Amino acid sequence: MAFEHILFDLDGTLTDSYEGIAKCVQYALSYYGIEENNEDNLKRFIGPPLWESFHMFYDFPEEKAKEAVLKYRERYNTVGVYENKVIAGVPETLKTLYDNGRKIYLATSKPLKLANVVLEYFDLAKYFTFICGASLDFSFEDKASIINYVLENQHIEERSTALMIGDRKFDIIGAKQCGIKSVGVLCGFGSEKELREYKADYIVPEFSDILNIIME
Repeated sequence: MAFEHILFDLDGTLTDSYEGIAKCVQYALSYYGIEENNEDNLKRFIGPPLWESFHMFYDFPEEKAKEAVLKYRERYNTVGVYENKVIAGVPETLKTLYDNGRKIYLATSKPLKLANVVLEYFDLAKYFTFICGASLDFSFEDKASIINYVLENQHIEERSTALMIGDRKFDIIGAKQCGIKSVGVLCGFGSEKELREYKADYIVPEFSDILNIIME
């Protein structure tokens, strides 16, 4: 069994969360008098820690960027988290992995509390051995740190048995920093160009195609 421990990103990998994230980013920006309707600009918020996105894309100083995240959460925690849908093939694929003895983990930069809400809402939590998400105080949200926490918490010492599944460069970079292989899925928000540039070990067009790699 080559890959026994399967780590998943959430946004853009298991669920299409664009609507909720985009509307909440717009809500936060509007507080500062900024109107943003460009879809490409809004999609940039999916993947990295939110405060970094406000900082990088709108030149917000760190404290203002973190304040913007709190404004974002005002809407997201009650409304935006449910403006979401499961990506095609996800429930069936997770069930297949689970039924075949693979250990399934979540490694997301979304706050842990909200990640749990999403998985429970879509009845996916039952497949996961362990769920790891970011802290609410911005102290724990780097993707490599989150992946490494899963590996250490679950005592996965043989890194060659672990595989990270994600849709953005942050997932690929984090996996490499932790010494595990990665799969880039094209059903999310990252492009094939991005995934190749950051050297994903595998790239698949559809989520269910990961079975061809894991079940070899």
